[in-house]
This record gives sequence, C-alpha cells and structure tokens, in this order.
Amino acid sequence: MDGDVTARFLGLVERPEPDLAARLDEAALLVAAHVRRDLDVGAYLDRLDDLAATCPSASLDGLVHHLFVAGGFAGNSADFGDPDNSCLDQVIDRRLGIPITLAVVMLAVGRRVGVDLAGVGMPGHFLVRWETDPTVLIDPFSGGVRLSHADCVARFRATQGDVAFEPWMLDPVGPRAIVTRLLTNLGEIYRSRSDTASLEWVLRLRAGVPGASVRMRAEHGGALASQGRFLEAAARFEELAALTEGERSQRLHARAVALRARLN
Repeated sequence: MDGDVTARFLGLVERPEPDLAARLDEAALLVAAHVRRDLDVGAYLDRLDDLAATCPSASLDGLVHHLFVAGGFAGNSADFGDPDNSCLDQVIDRRLGIPITLAVVMLAVGRRVGVDLAGVGMPGHFLVRWETDPTVLIDPFSGGVRLSHADCVARFRATQGDVAFEPWMLDPVGPRAIVTRLLTNLGEIYRSRSDTASLEWVLRLRAGVPGASVRMRAEHGGALASQGRFLEAAARFEELAALTEGERSQRLHARAVALRARLN
C-alpha cells in the first residue's frame, strides 16, 4: 500500500505544472495517505467537490464566507505543531489547519467554482492571491481576511524578525513549490519529535519532487542512515556524487564509502 501511494504521488508531481495545479489537492491527500494507510483519497476529493457544490456564490467574497465563516475553517493556533494540521484529510474533517493546508483547501474549492487564485509562499506565513486583482492577498489562517502590504510585512516580521522584506516574497508560487513546502513543514515536525521513520518517508517524497536540490536529496540519505539502512543511504549518496562536481562530489562519495564500511 505504501509503495503504491508513493508511486502515485511521484507520478503526479512529475506531471507538467499546469496539470499538477489542477490536482494539487490530490497530491496533498497522497501525502496524508502515508500517515493513514487506509485513507480513501477519492472520498476526500468528493468532499472538496461537495464544498464547491454548496458554495452559494462564485465570487471571492462568497468563497471566503463559505469556507471561513459558514464552513468554520480556521487556523489551529492552539496546537500549530500537530502533524494533522499538515494532513489535508484531517484539515477537511476538523476544519483546522496551518496556513498552507488551509490555502490548499481554498485553492481547491476556488478552482472548482471558478475563482482564480494562486498560492503565495511568503516566508513564515503562506498566503493566497486573487489573480483577478493581484493586489488582493488573503490570509486563510486568519479567517480569510484581506491583507494590505503593511499587514503582510507585519506577519513576516512576526516569524522572521529583522530579516529584510523583499517584494518577491509576495509573488505566486507553483504547485511543486507548494508540495515541497508542505513536506518541509511536516518534516520539521517529525524531526522535532525524533520520529525518524516518519521523517524518512517525508524526505523521500520531497526528494522525488522535480527540482529538489542536492541538499534535500542528501537529507533523505541521512534519514536512511539514521534508520540503519546503510546500503540504501550509500546508494543515495553515490547517486548524488555522480550529479555533482569537485569537493562536494568528493564529500558525498566519502559518505557513501563510510556507510558501506559499516556493513562489514
């Protein structure tokens, strides 16, 4: 089952970005299916269909009211680090989530009703942009409130401190970037809980997203090694060594050699 779900996820994220954008909700549910092995992905896609079918108005204001007022979707500020906040099935069931999963719900329902939205990967706080008027930015974690530029900067400062705020931070991001950020958030939760088994599959999925950096893929190798899966980890580092050059390639190759030595 796990292998099938992983293969489905990897096949989906390898599709062209426009295709993946139309199935972002499915990709997020396939992530959640690694947590709950009996999760019926199709049933939760139907739930999103139902949310769209019952939306009384195909407008931005109508969508926001439908989800965040009548529907009760809200940010889980009481237990932000709960892994369920990153699992789309649980967000749909509990009407609680973090900015990025609430944004995925909004994007998914908006796509179904014809409200053109995009995700905005502002560091520290994921937002949604209305493509009809790109100056309109929405915070799904705070009840779908519209944000001014100053509001966005304030939210950025709350998590990033004195780091300089740059205009590009309010640019839209594609579905692969959204999936990668969802997995990164979930991985940080499992890392903080020392849940190495869960961290390994999260990093495996993240490493499989096209465009994943060498660092991201090396993190998966480290997770394999931490579980004693030295042969798999060595193969991962050898693969990465062949893709890089110079000192970095040498370091990766040395890690592979050291891991294989542990098998003797």
